Amino acid sequence: MAELLLELLSEEIPARMQARAAEDLARLLAEALKPAGLALEAPRTMHGPRRIALVAGLPAATPASEREEKGPRLGAPEAALGGFARKHALPEAAIAAMRAATGAADAPVYEAEGLTILARPEKSGASFLLRLQNPARASAEVLAEAVPALIRRFPWPKSMRWGTSDLIWVRPLQRILCVLDGAVVPLSLAEGDDAAHGLRSANLTEGHRIQSPGAFPVASAAEYEAGLRERSVIPDAAERERMIESGIAALAEAEGLEVVPDRGLLAEVAGLVEWPVPLLGRIDDAFMDLPPELMRTTMRVNQRYFALRHKEGDHKDGRPAARFALVANIAAHDGGAAIVGGNERVLRARLSDARFFWDLDLKQPLESFLPKLDAAVFHAKLGTQGDRVRRLERLARHIAPMVGAEPDLAARAARLAKADLASGMVGEFPELQGVMGRYYALHAGEDPRVAEAIGAHYRPLGPGDAVPSEPVAVAAALADKLDQLAGFFAADERPTGSGDPYALRRAALGVIRIVRENRLRLPLANAVAEAFFGYPMAQGSTATPEFGMAVAAERMNAGWKPPADSPHPPMVAAFAQGVVEFLAERLRVQMRAEGLRHDLVAAAFGTSGDDDLNRLLARADTLRDFLSTPEGMDLLAAYRRAANILRIEEKKDGRSYAAAIIPDLLRAPEEIALAAALEAARPAVGAALGREDFEGAMAALAPLRAPVDAFFDRVTVNDPDRALRENRLGLLALLRGAMDELADIARIEA
Repeated sequence: MAELLLELLSEEIPARMQARAAEDLARLLAEALKPAGLALEAPRTMHGPRRIALVAGLPAATPASEREEKGPRLGAPEAALGGFARKHALPEAAIAAMRAATGAADAPVYEAEGLTILARPEKSGASFLLRLQNPARASAEVLAEAVPALIRRFPWPKSMRWGTSDLIWVRPLQRILCVLDGAVVPLSLAEGDDAAHGLRSANLTEGHRIQSPGAFPVASAAEYEAGLRERSVIPDAAERERMIESGIAALAEAEGLEVVPDRGLLAEVAGLVEWPVPLLGRIDDAFMDLPPELMRTTMRVNQRYFALRHKEGDHKDGRPAARFALVANIAAHDGGAAIVGGNERVLRARLSDARFFWDLDLKQPLESFLPKLDAAVFHAKLGTQGDRVRRLERLARHIAPMVGAEPDLAARAARLAKADLASGMVGEFPELQGVMGRYYALHAGEDPRVAEAIGAHYRPLGPGDAVPSEPVAVAAALADKLDQLAGFFAADERPTGSGDPYALRRAALGVIRIVRENRLRLPLANAVAEAFFGYPMAQGSTATPEFGMAVAAERMNAGWKPPADSPHPPMVAAFAQGVVEFLAERLRVQMRAEGLRHDLVAAAFGTSGDDDLNRLLARADTLRDFLSTPEGMDLLAAYRRAANILRIEEKKDGRSYAAAIIPDLLRAPEEIALAAALEAARPAVGAALGREDFEGAMAALAPLRAPVDAFFDRVTVNDPDRALRENRLGLLALLRGAMDELADIARIEA
């Protein structure tokens, strides 16, 4: 197995693109080599500010192969022969031979180097058979063809063209290093007459631009990595991350501090430097009264600095420290003093700008920003941010009693939640929306619960983010996410397989986590319907006929019917059910990610139209426990047997059998015993479900095991007597219905 080393060296590649580019390099090369019968062995990628590289094992040559392909029949029209010839790039002599062929059995029509065309007899008449022999080729030849094409079609998110070159690349490409088993693979990016002037491959790469400029040769991956390290380049991004993380941590530890964790910033900075040198700088005391989130954002967004804080415990309280960490790309002769001094001056200017916005915003109460929101469009179909504020205020008041919050406080929090969007600070740093609103609310003397709700209503922002737990914050956060879901679903701006531009999946997961982690008993369909009614397009004479109807019509057309006790019009109830089903699907995805039985959740959701997530999860958990017992597994097998018989017979008879029997038609002792057991179990199951005693409902079903087994062992369902047959099918329908009261058993996977 030969060793392949491929490096593409360019001007600085944006940090956010490097990791994906390295993955694309390995993927695209593997795809390009596959038709030749070559596969990369143990591919390993490296990436950095100026390079993406790949090291992999590769056979020295392609395997010899032969393939056959059926062609048109003898005497086929000229168009068919021409198309076949073009597809396989057949020479003119081969085409002429095919035209002149008479159809001798398995006789060669044309033979040349690696190409044979036969006339093969078939039932419908003779047809051509193409036989291609591909001799073994040196892998270097295949690479020389594949790599230039790969480079030209490389999928950068953003690209540029420079000079007179027709090459489109993320930044000007400077070198191609391509070595196979120590020898250069000769290739060129230029085509045709310009081949002599194009960028050609070599065995050369470059070290650090400042500390070790110039090219040097390599013949293997080991030489490549060692040579770069000697010339102040760490080619592996993961190693650079470790160096930065441990280096900053050691500097902070020496001063009794710790780094505020930020994995995203760590990965980005590792993509900005080739030779990371961590340093510490000082923040002027005059800025230490600014909110810590504001200082961290200023340092992170503008300068890529790491924030430090005092350690918690040991009489320290985790307060921000008047220090920051930066990562230089050179080992300076003065130990980095000049670099630190320059960065301190830059940070002083950045924090001065932040203080300007902070002081300016504090001159007016938070509520005074609200009128500006009437001029800010939320979405063309859903009105302005001001319209949204009024909807959130109404919806939070509705949700508050369900989550134990005071309605007035919840409405106040929802009213002010978006106000900071019109502030100067959030205009400069959109990442701080909600965070600054909390500080401005506290400064204006708002109730602390209202201020905390403003700061928490966007949460959770991701899987690792905590959910709000204080009731007022919970009401505001749920109102924000349910309004978002209801509005975009009503406007038919739902997520697709290829995109989710309005982050509705994240909003749905936020609702699910808030409900689950706070153990809320929340009727989601009712809350979604209330959110829907908050839109003027859904009300009275201003109603827009199509608003929300796409989702509702899908539910109704699928056979869904609103519960008899639904307080909402049928189409609104159907719309709410569509949104709830989207939430249910997100819950199943989440449970799959947690390694849990998502099919049990599907079974629990499918039985009753229940929209209480925690009740449904409790039902699913009990179902899981029941199915782990012998009684549960036997009843599941019996259910499937009964359901299969019913499905076959109902299809054959063109009717559905009702869950009912005629007692006088019960003949066999086993069917009499099963009917009696079902008669006893069904009321007990219903009563247990009514008091949410799912374990009790399962226990009521457990005694069915013995009579069900006896029934299937000794009773013939398809009796010649039509009346007996229909009565026994009705008995099976009773069994199916009894178990379907607990869950949609058909959705449980084997």
